[in-house]
Amino acid sequence: MTTNPSLRQAKIDLTAALRAAAHLGLHEGVCNHFSLAVPDYDGVEAFLINPQGIHWTDIVPSDLVTVDVNGNKLEGTHEVEPTAFFIHGCIHKAKPNAICIMHTHMPFATSLTLLRDGKLEWVSQNALRFYNRVAYDSDYGGLALDPNEGDRICSKLVDADLLFMANHGVLICGESVANVFDDMYYLERACTVQVLAQSTGQPFRYVPEDVALRTAQQFQAERQQSAMHLEALKKTLERISPGWSTL
Repeated sequence: MTTNPSLRQAKIDLTAALRAAAHLGLHEGVCNHFSLAVPDYDGVEAFLINPQGIHWTDIVPSDLVTVDVNGNKLEGTHEVEPTAFFIHGCIHKAKPNAICIMHTHMPFATSLTLLRDGKLEWVSQNALRFYNRVAYDSDYGGLALDPNEGDRICSKLVDADLLFMANHGVLICGESVANVFDDMYYLERACTVQVLAQSTGQPFRYVPEDVALRTAQQFQAERQQSAMHLEALKKTLERISPGWSTL
């Protein structure tokens, strides 16, 4: 049992994000991974990650696995899927501000990665929260089953915290579970309305650059909404699955 209060809370928050993502249809089978750095874990730089083979709707905090940045399991009864470590481990190791990382194949965001020159357009309010924060990986290299592929993916995130991965999905990183989950949710909303608008065949109405920049700054000043969003979802989870947060 986890006795460290901060580690216990970290496990509850990450479990909430996984379960809420499944509740909202942002998951894919038992694939995709969320991770959260816990650098004070017995003096070892480490992170929590969801285990291999457990559906997100069934995950409880004690299912989460703690591994160090070199891939060694420190705590947990389950195994970690290899691609999860090679992607998340490399990023946690190289990008200190990537405290939380969420990688998903959510449908509308992923659909943009299937298009030649597909990108997030600055045409909706939800999209503007990501202005100047996005990078694109235009080379699909197969499953990330070796550290070289993980390093290659990580190299695209030097000046960004959101990556569209060609023919694959998206990866979002940030300083807390609440912030990254909120970004993931609103990214899918932004991509959804963009794809719907594209389907009409009509031209986009682009937001001017100065307005886009100012709006992005406004979003960053309102990040308390992210914490409120996660706490509201925890109440929803308790209603539909009482006791989900029990360790």
